[in-house]
Amino acid sequence: MNSNCTTIFDPKNPGHGKTFNFDLAYWSHDGFLKDSNGLLIPDNADSRYADQKRVFCDLGQGVLNNAWQGYNATLLAYGQTGSGKSYSMIGYGANRGIIPIICEELFKAIQNNQDKTKQYQVTFSMLEIYNEQVTDLLSKTKKAGGLKVREDQQQGFYVDGLKLVPCESYSQIERLMEQGAKIRTTASTSMNASSSRSHMVITIQFKQLFLEEDITKQSIINLVDLAGSERQKSSGSEGDRLREGTCVNLSLTTLGNVISALAEAAMGKKVLHIPYRDSVLTKLLQSALGGNSRTIMIAAVSPADICYEETLSTLRYAERAKKIKNKAVINASPTEKLIRELKAENNKLLTRLSALGNSGKKVEEDTKELRRLLTENELRIQAIQITWEHQLEEARREWEQQYAAITQERRMMQSFPYLLNVNEDPQLSGVLKFFIQEGTCDAGQSPSNAIILRGLGISDKHAAFINVENKVTVIPCGKSKVVVNGVPIIIKTKLQHLDRIILGSNSAYLYIGFPSERNNDDISKYDYDFFHSELAAAEGFSVDTLGPADGKPDPSVLAVFHDYIKAMPLVADANQMSKDLSKDLRFELEVKNLALSDSRGNDLQKEIVVKVSNNTTQQVWVWSKAKFINRKYLMEELYQRFIGGEEVGADKESDPFWDPIEVIHLGSAHIWLQSLAYGMKLEEQTELLNSEGKEEAILLINIIPCSSSGKPLGEDDIVIDPLELLGRRIDFQLHSLRCLGVRWVKEDANRGIQIGYRVYDLPCTVNTKPAWKNVNPRIEDKLQFTAPNASHEFLNYLQKNALVVDLWGLQEGCTELDWSLKDIKLTTEGHIVIDGIKPFPSNSHILDTNNYLSELYLKLLKLEQETELLRDINRALRGENLFLKESQKKTDREPQEGYTKSALPSTHAASAKKGPHTAPSSRENMQVCNSRTSYDADFAKALKAFYQSMNTIRGHFLRLRHCRPPVCIHFEHYQKNIK
Repeated sequence: MNSNCTTIFDPKNPGHGKTFNFDLAYWSHDGFLKDSNGLLIPDNADSRYADQKRVFCDLGQGVLNNAWQGYNATLLAYGQTGSGKSYSMIGYGANRGIIPIICEELFKAIQNNQDKTKQYQVTFSMLEIYNEQVTDLLSKTKKAGGLKVREDQQQGFYVDGLKLVPCESYSQIERLMEQGAKIRTTASTSMNASSSRSHMVITIQFKQLFLEEDITKQSIINLVDLAGSERQKSSGSEGDRLREGTCVNLSLTTLGNVISALAEAAMGKKVLHIPYRDSVLTKLLQSALGGNSRTIMIAAVSPADICYEETLSTLRYAERAKKIKNKAVINASPTEKLIRELKAENNKLLTRLSALGNSGKKVEEDTKELRRLLTENELRIQAIQITWEHQLEEARREWEQQYAAITQERRMMQSFPYLLNVNEDPQLSGVLKFFIQEGTCDAGQSPSNAIILRGLGISDKHAAFINVENKVTVIPCGKSKVVVNGVPIIIKTKLQHLDRIILGSNSAYLYIGFPSERNNDDISKYDYDFFHSELAAAEGFSVDTLGPADGKPDPSVLAVFHDYIKAMPLVADANQMSKDLSKDLRFELEVKNLALSDSRGNDLQKEIVVKVSNNTTQQVWVWSKAKFINRKYLMEELYQRFIGGEEVGADKESDPFWDPIEVIHLGSAHIWLQSLAYGMKLEEQTELLNSEGKEEAILLINIIPCSSSGKPLGEDDIVIDPLELLGRRIDFQLHSLRCLGVRWVKEDANRGIQIGYRVYDLPCTVNTKPAWKNVNPRIEDKLQFTAPNASHEFLNYLQKNALVVDLWGLQEGCTELDWSLKDIKLTTEGHIVIDGIKPFPSNSHILDTNNYLSELYLKLLKLEQETELLRDINRALRGENLFLKESQKKTDREPQEGYTKSALPSTHAASAKKGPHTAPSSRENMQVCNSRTSYDADFAKALKAFYQSMNTIRGHFLRLRHCRPPVCIHFEHYQKNIK
């Protein structure tokens, strides 16, 4: 980021960058330090770090200036969860965001502009939009189905019944925001809703009344913290048969459509329709998006590699929004004129009502609508005529009650231990406090409990907290789930200061001990991720289990661990909803490719998946992360209807818990093909290992070099150098004899398996016929593969790659894998063709034809030069071999005189005793020749055995790479056992 320019680079292609230009671009990832007051400030004069003060001066001050001039102003924060939207808007601790600073500066300016001829009125409202339902965050009473959004001719869309609180100081707004955060936390816990999926809208209505001119200047300031943008991508992802409910992502999707339509209109394109009415959010922000408002969008992005796609999407989104041009006007109008207009409209409504009655027609719906509009206008007239002082007086009475409650809470914090809530959203952590007074405090859903809890998996009476003699203990009630410091407990357990407690599915709390135990502790490190990292570690899952133990894990491993921790509470919620809805499904997190590698032995990319098991039928599914998240949101909608008393017996086609039965990938094995490069047979007994490196079965497989007719090759066909096979036809057979000890079938005798081969350049996996209901099934399929003209690449593949054998699990009702070979090229004999002619590049813009031919010509020329060199070496070796043979024959025919015992070969030692001039007999000469010939034969056999041994050892070594070392036994203990 540099000034107003932002450049993003693809981690997979670092040289490929995209540049975007905006009005301002801020860097806030590093280059800062914390001062004595807790403020984050640039660490030096040259630091590019942008602190909260700088952001407010550039953006927030402009919003305030617009408000004083009478313009409507809107500030939107858009981006993926965790990118910094809430930090920019609300802030944390001493680092306050734009919203609180705007409110404080507004009242400072009012104080400095006091005048008898002017009156200032500030009203504050705070709402949340979740699943297309509007919740008033300042009202203690919750309306079923949320508040309704209605439309008025004068003010456009508005929320009917939304509480507007008059304020006369910033401290009052501060308390209102705290109250809103509490209600938002309680609501999200009760509904099992993530705050990252909801929009928060704070609206400040600022009126300036000029008493002498009888003029009202009004500004509406909308401050919007949007839901996480990445939620759009999970909708219907990866071919899931179910799409996310229309309400889940409707607001963000519609917002994108509105911005795109407005951007096209701003560029002069003809736009027939702008879909404001398609969602609640765009209805309420219609004026802000394309009408009478000066609007700013903050696009928050993450610098992490794994967020590249989402960051790029956000930048493109903001680029479109930047093209929109609004026409804002000053909102100044005579107050009396407004009242007259409303009364005139009421008279028209009364006339229409009387006309309906006089005509004798009973139009019930029209009558209701007219009466509703009439009532609304009367209420607006009353609201205008009620004095501002009267509204403030009512608000002050509420302030006094809230202040008494806040004072009481602070007093109890200094006297008793308590539970402090920890939320996925840092903005909502530390909002709720549950005090543990002396004696026994029962906790649970029931209103009769001293501590009333909400959330998935919370029983009516869930746990008992006992405060006796300055000691606090907790004991679960019945089978209720209580986890302390990552470990589930079933008996009474003593609590220590800063212990981490999880109740039910995912209600997380930090235990704050007695005042005497507290020491200015930094509790910020005990966030939501800390709780679940601790839980994962207790279950044996950590970064060390994902990567090498002797080195720092690579970023992909850290990304998988991060995904695992984030998905843990979602899986826990899904299990609880399955239990409450009697779906009988169990969800488990797994890491795909944890211990698997590709055909060259390189680790495959790891990612999390969710294994879904039916406890009754033993059926199994494996869902990707995106599919699981999609389904989890649909489960939430179904669960909300369930707790609302609705009938949820949906048919299976629309049931998010149901899926068709599918084939499951159980594991893989690698058969190294180096022996084929030398024309040698391979008989292998190999383990089929699952994703975690555990044995699923043992496979007996033969790889047999053969002729085109299928006849196995003999020892005479073995080659010393694989290059001898270059350009020749190579045939070999794959014969899986048997699968032993299939764990998949052991677990359920009605299951079956299939074997799949991934060979070189074949476009798809070659599968064997299915074998059902047998723990040790015979696999009688014998497949022959043919390389018509062995290429250099294919020979290289044989020497350095492995045949990947996949084990697939079949279940009753699933569709078996195709084994017909219909999509695979075959020879006239019915053999599978591999290493065929490579397709010529068809796209001229990718590779020029001439360049391609030139490249092929150079490769061919290089191969010819290498072949000629090999021929020269071969000719020289043959000449040397002939020379040695002639020398040997000459030596055998004309033995030199004067042999001594020491100079003779050991086989001639006996004949040397006959005398110095006695030559060896012909029989002895034959023995010498046979001995030398046998040495050559033995050497060739030893060389073949060496290649076979090295091939086997290589395969074992690559398997051992993924095996965990056994638990070490102490040497003295081992020695004692030996004795």
